[in-house]
Amino acid sequence: MCGIAGVMWFDSELAGRAVAAAERMQGALGHRGPDGGGLWASRLDARSGVALAHTRLAIIDLSDGASQPMRRGRHVVTYNGEIYNFRELQAELGDRGQQFSTASDTEVLLGAWARWGPESLTRLRGMFAFGLWDEEAGRLVLARDRFGIKPLYVASAKGTILFASEIRGLIASGLVAPRLNGPELAHYLGFQTAATPETLVAGIRMVPPGSVMTVGTGGQAVVNEYWHLLDATRHPSADDRTHARARVRDLVQDAARAHLVSDVPVGVFLSGGIDSSALLSAATSSGRTTRTFSVTFANRIYDEARFAALAAATFGADHTELRLTEGELLDSLPEFLASVDHPSGDGVNAFVVSRLVRALGLKAAWSGLGGDELFGGYPSFRRLARAVPMFSRLGQLPKPVRDATAALVRRGAPASVVAGKLSDAVGSDGTIASLWPVTRQLFGPSDRAVLLKDSDGEGGRAAAYAGMLSEAAARFPEASIGALVSYAESRAYMHDVLLRDTDQMSMAHGLEVRVPLLDHRLAEYLLSLSDDVRMPGSRPKALLVDSLERPLPPALVDRPKRGFTLPLDTWMREGLRAVVEGHLGDHGLEGRGVFRAGEVARLWKLFLDGHPTVTWSRVWILVALDAWMERLGLEAPS
Repeated sequence: MCGIAGVMWFDSELAGRAVAAAERMQGALGHRGPDGGGLWASRLDARSGVALAHTRLAIIDLSDGASQPMRRGRHVVTYNGEIYNFRELQAELGDRGQQFSTASDTEVLLGAWARWGPESLTRLRGMFAFGLWDEEAGRLVLARDRFGIKPLYVASAKGTILFASEIRGLIASGLVAPRLNGPELAHYLGFQTAATPETLVAGIRMVPPGSVMTVGTGGQAVVNEYWHLLDATRHPSADDRTHARARVRDLVQDAARAHLVSDVPVGVFLSGGIDSSALLSAATSSGRTTRTFSVTFANRIYDEARFAALAAATFGADHTELRLTEGELLDSLPEFLASVDHPSGDGVNAFVVSRLVRALGLKAAWSGLGGDELFGGYPSFRRLARAVPMFSRLGQLPKPVRDATAALVRRGAPASVVAGKLSDAVGSDGTIASLWPVTRQLFGPSDRAVLLKDSDGEGGRAAAYAGMLSEAAARFPEASIGALVSYAESRAYMHDVLLRDTDQMSMAHGLEVRVPLLDHRLAEYLLSLSDDVRMPGSRPKALLVDSLERPLPPALVDRPKRGFTLPLDTWMREGLRAVVEGHLGDHGLEGRGVFRAGEVARLWKLFLDGHPTVTWSRVWILVALDAWMERLGLEAPS
């Protein structure tokens, strides 16, 4: 796991500046790779060339021979991630005559590309983002894993194309202007993030998950998709629940074994929920003792540690409880805000756990992320299964009638977040593309219109997720409601918020986080199943729970679903109040010129007064936005 960066230039006068930019980007990504780094540069011809940079977190093959950028023949790569089947690929390539001088997955990646080219991406099992230079073809290849577990940002500026693991790396290059992406603000308020491929920095985009970007000597960039989650729906499985349980058991255990490949110890973030506990069960089915960690709080309302301890005891884990006081948590928040590479309304939990685990000496850990998305754990699966048939009938009414009905609902219902979402659902066209975003939105269209100076709160980029879902539904007509919800949760909330937060917060401490439930073989099988087999009954994630060789304790399975939460609602009114008001006031967000005068202050007052429509998360994403803009020196859009 590492930090990667690079610059390709297309003007001979830019060569020196481009190499210096790559050096600056490497320096800005040093926290991602505390074990070393490297820089490699070469001219293709008198006009163009490339510079690749790397910072290393050594997990597989700890020797200097595995350092990057790594060159083999005509190819040079800077690579971030883990290829869990690299030994199998190495053996296959060895049978075809290739020789290897290291025990690293980086060299196997180069060997696979030399043998199979872009087809090698479909052979890789793991999480990855890389920049690969083909010196003979004069071509730069930028690729990401199927789910986009590892980030990859790109920008085009001043006769160059740049890439990096983090936005701050691109800005550190000195070639990318630090300017807020104004059109994306409405989407940020709605969904606490920008919609891929966009970011909140103008001119900086992401390579989409499951995609590869190829850049030629003229600077033309072409993006091709090599994997889509819903492809599995084209080949439905006829397995019943009994067969599905057996197959999922094998796939989960196989994913667990694969994700243990490492030359350093691998621990498990144990929340006490189903997903991380199921992974622990799978990891210990072979008799392996696993080291686990959970966070405990003095305030028992927020403490899930007893369920984590129960899971650890059940499966014989070497368990460590990481005790935190409120004072320690509050003191860590400024450091958390300073670590944010792209703002969201989440991430504090990942920051806290990653820091504590890294302090104990671990460099790699598992997370249960992906279980809700693939096994139907979110309420949105059940709600939309009921809502789509009902609201689709309303959606046949003319839009003016739907809008008038929605207004009546908003006026007639008691003010609340739920009432606002119900009103937006009534006004929708009843398709899953219009209803799913309502389940995830933080600020609805009317709220966004009130807050933002230059937006009506809907349409344009704010409707990016609706457009993404409409396109998927048309492209994959075989996909069920449940499959489309899995795609939406995976491609939007999971990719744009959870995975990005997990990466930036863990790598802030030089910790690699692995997500075994996002193994693509498991995901493809799950999406090939019918909804009633994949998500049977009302029990949470029943297929996962029932498939385990070593069952979970009933007390853990039957309790209400609850994520790892911090008492930010209380803190923002007390210990964090001065920090919040500093970011929202005239010297913060209120003075940046992108929000309507007085509206941020009005929102803050409603929160302090306990108004039911203003939850702590609506305020916190504004705090996160301002702190991030301040640290990166972002200018407001002109």
